[in-house]
Amino acid sequence: MAPPGNEWYRRSMGETCYLGGCLCGGVRYQVSGAVRNPCFCHCASCRRAAGAPMVPWGTFARASFRLTRGALAEYRSSPGVTRGFCAVCGTSLTYHNEARAAEIDVTLATLDDPTALAPQVHLWVGDKLPWVSINDGRPQFTAGISAQPP
Repeated sequence: MAPPGNEWYRRSMGETCYLGGCLCGGVRYQVSGAVRNPCFCHCASCRRAAGAPMVPWGTFARASFRLTRGALAEYRSSPGVTRGFCAVCGTSLTYHNEARAAEIDVTLATLDDPTALAPQVHLWVGDKLPWVSINDGRPQFTAGISAQPP
């Protein structure tokens, strides 16, 4: 495993590293490795947590995520689910579900380069707000990824 903070080593070993943080800059993070399930989530819980009609997420190995500045404030939004955010500016940064203990979801819009990882699917479109129109050609699922398309 690469020593923390050694970006040259991470890049030279072929491990992709992403940097990101909150609006005020008080919380900064680094996450590396492959992203799984880059998606737009339309569930009511994500919408309320972010104050947005949908939230773009990417799933990473939890061990590959580390804070480089500040600390996450945490809120247990439902049984087994903890959301991480900046206590100063309120930016939603992470989602952790105990059922997927080895993984952490990171809000893709908080990456320093949010164009680096594009969502590939829409999840929980059964909860989608009626004034949101999805016409980007990405697959849509009524609930989670294992659910049937609408």
